[in-house]
Amino acid sequence: MLKPKQMSRVLFVGHKDYLEPTIEVMHDMHVVHIEEYNEEDYFSIGKPLAGADQDSKTLLKLRSIANFLGIKKTYLEPTSAEKVSSELVGKLDELDSAVSEKLKRKSEIESNIKDTETNIQEIKVFSGVPLNFDLCRGYETLHVFAGTIKKDAEIEANLNRVTTDYQLYVGATGTIVLFVPAKHTDEVAELLNDALFNEVTIPAMSGVPDELLGELKTRRDMFVNDLESLSSEIDSMKAQYEEFILTSEELLSIETQKKEAPLFFATSEHAFIVDGWVPDDEFETLESRVKEATGDRVHVTLHEESTDGVAADDADIPIEYDNPKIVKPFEAVMNLYARPKYHEIDPTTFVFIAFPLFYGMILGDIGYALILLGIALYGRSKLHGEGWNSLFTVLIYCNISTLFFGILYAEFLGFPLAGLHGHPGLIPGWETIELFSGLGGEHITYPIHRTHLVTTLLVATLLIGVIHINTGFILGFRNVLTKHGMKAAILEKGGWMVLQLGIFLLLFGMMDIVPGMLPGAAVFVVAVIMLIAGEGGTAIIEIPSILSNILSYSRLLAVGLSSIGIASAVNIMAGMMWSSGGVFIIVAVLIFILGHTINTALSVIAPGLHALRLQYVEFFTKFYDGGGRIYDPFGYNRTYTEE
Repeated sequence: MLKPKQMSRVLFVGHKDYLEPTIEVMHDMHVVHIEEYNEEDYFSIGKPLAGADQDSKTLLKLRSIANFLGIKKTYLEPTSAEKVSSELVGKLDELDSAVSEKLKRKSEIESNIKDTETNIQEIKVFSGVPLNFDLCRGYETLHVFAGTIKKDAEIEANLNRVTTDYQLYVGATGTIVLFVPAKHTDEVAELLNDALFNEVTIPAMSGVPDELLGELKTRRDMFVNDLESLSSEIDSMKAQYEEFILTSEELLSIETQKKEAPLFFATSEHAFIVDGWVPDDEFETLESRVKEATGDRVHVTLHEESTDGVAADDADIPIEYDNPKIVKPFEAVMNLYARPKYHEIDPTTFVFIAFPLFYGMILGDIGYALILLGIALYGRSKLHGEGWNSLFTVLIYCNISTLFFGILYAEFLGFPLAGLHGHPGLIPGWETIELFSGLGGEHITYPIHRTHLVTTLLVATLLIGVIHINTGFILGFRNVLTKHGMKAAILEKGGWMVLQLGIFLLLFGMMDIVPGMLPGAAVFVVAVIMLIAGEGGTAIIEIPSILSNILSYSRLLAVGLSSIGIASAVNIMAGMMWSSGGVFIIVAVLIFILGHTINTALSVIAPGLHALRLQYVEFFTKFYDGGGRIYDPFGYNRTYTEE
């Protein structure tokens, strides 16, 4: 549970005639992590099995169709692989033909829409010009200017100084069309340049601009309607073929994976070799299955370089978690950071304990816990897949913890459930019971009122930090002991624990709990010497970090208090509106719902991020390196098909 699965490096050696049954067994068992072969002198990289090229092309075609239809991964009841295989060729040809026809139609319609839009934009600048475009070209004695000028240009007054023999049209957008005798072209061009003339090309069309615009917009709307109609047809086709495409894509992926597997193998003219890793507890079953499938013609053995089934270099060994089912969802939290190395302790179990605990301590509200539990349970029932399942399961664990602390704190959406100091709680008759005295004159009560026990709870969170951090040092002690021996473990990890003891003795000496500060100072000096001997001079620079790490656990109280503050502010504002009566009651309801909706969202993010930070930054840095290779066994996790 606290270590990754123990792995063995294995070799498969056999005649090429038995390559396919060997691949079938490896794929079916889904336990062999294959090491890719790099071509050397005698052996060469294997070639795909017969039919791989055709399966690959068919798979590519199917994925292209799925992309065109907009088909995404979804949850379906598994279908018999044999049934899918029997329907594949005929149904795929039928589907391909239908999709090709619709793809062609879609391309034509989109092209027509694009061309129409282009024509509309060309003509739009001439809107309001009462002139057929045919009249704007084909003259020998006239020159036509078309374009825009600055608004305040006195164009006609200036034109009259050049010639009175002209025709000027001004459109609704400020575009002008000017006809002048060809002999005055240069003079008019100079005049227009002074007016910041910007030439516009006259469209090569026939008709009056406004009439053409109306016709083109009608045509565009027709094409848009055709496209919408085609989209409805495509949606119908998607619904009709979705199951077939998803199941066929999975089946072809499996077949392609099997047939391309030899690309990772070493082969000669007659033989093949597969090098890989398998969990220790699967080796005997794998060996037996391969022998049975090949008539004992393929030899499965441990690698010669293995020692107790494990190669010497940890970095080569793929890592697979070995956690009980209840802990497995938190492997997703570990994967966000890094997988453990082979001989490291796997901290997933510690994250399983601490992460929900910290989350619940921070949030600690019955109302938010019930809301988030409902969301998590609903989400897990609707969104399938390993990632979603892990996410919602972690959220369920966290909010079970939140519910527990909510009962301990007796809080419901920021309201105290129990009365305190004459102030009634949400539940009539439930009064707070004083148990014993805490720190700074505070009284420990049930329920625990966080806002009235700040000093006591602050010290409690720091003690939790000390326990959590030193758990990390103990795990680090074990890791260093395994790699470098007892002396290194005592100096590197034990030194930090001794250092904390020295700090606490110094504090107790200052508070006269122990006689004087000398014992604490002596222990502190010994710890510094140990750390320098174990980690070098840089350890001195890192000494203040142990205090900042412990103080960081105060967020378990501080972030929770901020959540209470937001919830209380929402409740107070809603209460003020409610007491005003009338229309303000509606405002009060809106404030209450919106405010607590926002705080619910923050209640997922803030406690989660802070609880996660305490794992990654304060805890993991005391013992965890990570960086292990991901175990990726040859095979396929079926979703839509079954044998």
